[in-house]
Amino acid sequence: MFDSKNPQRTPISDLGEFGLIDHLVKNAKTKLSNTALAVGDDAALIDQGDHYTAISTDLLVEGVHFDLSYVPLKHLGYKSVVVNLSDIYAMNGMAEHITVGIAVSNRFPVEALEEIYEGIHLACERYNVDLVGGDTTASQSGLMISITATGRVEKGAEAKRSGAGDNDLIVVSGDVGGAYMGLQILEREKQVFLENPEMQPELGGHEYILERQLKPEARKDIVELLKGLDVQPTSMIDISDGLSSEILHLSKASGTQFNIYENKIPIDPSIYTLCEEFNMNTTTVALNGGEDYELLFTIKIGDHDKIKANPNLTVIGYVKGGSGANLITRDEKVIELKAQGFKHHG
Repeated sequence: MFDSKNPQRTPISDLGEFGLIDHLVKNAKTKLSNTALAVGDDAALIDQGDHYTAISTDLLVEGVHFDLSYVPLKHLGYKSVVVNLSDIYAMNGMAEHITVGIAVSNRFPVEALEEIYEGIHLACERYNVDLVGGDTTASQSGLMISITATGRVEKGAEAKRSGAGDNDLIVVSGDVGGAYMGLQILEREKQVFLENPEMQPELGGHEYILERQLKPEARKDIVELLKGLDVQPTSMIDISDGLSSEILHLSKASGTQFNIYENKIPIDPSIYTLCEEFNMNTTTVALNGGEDYELLFTIKIGDHDKIKANPNLTVIGYVKGGSGANLITRDEKVIELKAQGFKHHG
């Protein structure tokens, strides 16, 4: 308990983001019989009899999660919705409703809020989601957006983090590392501008990775695809904090060991060139970049034939008994994966 006269001061950084969440909610006890899944997954599940309602919430803070010197307000509104919907899809559900809370300082005119809401409405339209409520309040310190998303998950179709079993295959949608490299480009051009405001930013040729950072898409299509292929993921999570971090979440929740192959990780070709330019290691970027909002999931080995020809999906490894996670390098060395996690800029 915090006592202002004799405070015990543990820096939040000692625990880290995930450690802090675990610490704060460790005493939370569920009292209602319809709370099917509480804290610790991409979304909570509430039992509605014939289906579950999934609920997830996210907070985006100026200077921590976004930098308005290069993030257009319309894109910000769009992205703030998408990152929430992604958590519902990560439960193998379909998002349905959102509420929006915005805290805004007096340096923002009404027109700025209209732009944010333009992006919010665009995302709702694209993902067939209804905006059903929220709150707006004054802020002393810039802009904050909090969105809560709810969705429907059919019983028996839910994909928690904890279901991975021995011999399951590890699958990832799309490609990873692009959003982080998009951020590197934006940060670099911001520095150039600060040093010389006359310079025009050089963003040409980087459209794909800039879009991955500024206007990501949630993988609703993958949930629909898996249903169409009759594949039930045994565990699933979305890639918000980096591939290695998410793999460790699934491994810990499932009580199994995850092994992934370096040469199987799907990376867009443009990333290799950029990593050379920035003197970065491509695998490190792919593992620790974050904000890709792809889906990482496990499937039964018997379902491999159903997905193997699909260009949207890549098998990157396998699950076996044990704990932790390993990267099997191109020269077949086994390196233990550590969660670097995505460090928000600001």
